[in-house]
Amino acid sequence: MTLLSPDDPPAFELVNPDGKACALLVADHAGRAFPKSLGRLGLGPEALDRHVAYDIGIAAFSRRLAERLDAPLLLHGYSRLVLDPNRQLDDPTSICAISDGVIVPGNARVSAEDAAARAAALFHPYHDAITRQLERVQARCPAPALLSLHSFTPVMRGFARPWQVGVLWRDDGRIPLPLMEALRQDPEITVGDNQPYSGRNAHGYTMHSHAEPRGLPHVLIEMRQDLIAADAAAEAWADRMADIFTPILADPALYQPLQAVA
Repeated sequence: MTLLSPDDPPAFELVNPDGKACALLVADHAGRAFPKSLGRLGLGPEALDRHVAYDIGIAAFSRRLAERLDAPLLLHGYSRLVLDPNRQLDDPTSICAISDGVIVPGNARVSAEDAAARAAALFHPYHDAITRQLERVQARCPAPALLSLHSFTPVMRGFARPWQVGVLWRDDGRIPLPLMEALRQDPEITVGDNQPYSGRNAHGYTMHSHAEPRGLPHVLIEMRQDLIAADAAAEAWADRMADIFTPILADPALYQPLQAVA
């Protein structure tokens, strides 16, 4: 079974492939496309504008940050409601039947064959592209940095999340620790250390599968969506974050591989 037709957009977009930074940026939930063969999975148009469908604001934010850092960027093009590329394929949330109270009719009974077709079209090509780009950067940097970019909804289950920026990480603090220290210098910014999600569980498949086994410096950042929903605001926050990332990424000692994390 072939999921995508010639009229469907590609699974991912590569931006600034010749960027000179010793880093790769990825945005797993940047897009909200649906394959024509699946329609809209039975959803109404209002659901497609919500955070359940994609990471609001992260595409504009990521493009600007890639420009400022002069780094290559991979943007996944399809809604995470079709398949979440930041989850293990056997994770129940890889193809979710319900997301933050939104029932997804088209995901209620997905056969193994259908799930494999989604993975073949939308998961494996994207992660293969990440591997290729890391290898390309690694040709000139021993251990390129991987920056995984996301955004989060301001309110979840009635709780107003106070953080403007969340920093997700597990064992490698080379980027997360100085990043959080720099962010905390600004009294207007409340920083989430593994908030609103934890980098120590399944929320960071991309960095766990690509960066940790290779000992690459990495971090997953979460930007609050109300701050970056408009393109101009997203770009302003990207400029702000670029000013913080630049000195961290300028340290040549950063680009040495650590022993692989088990």
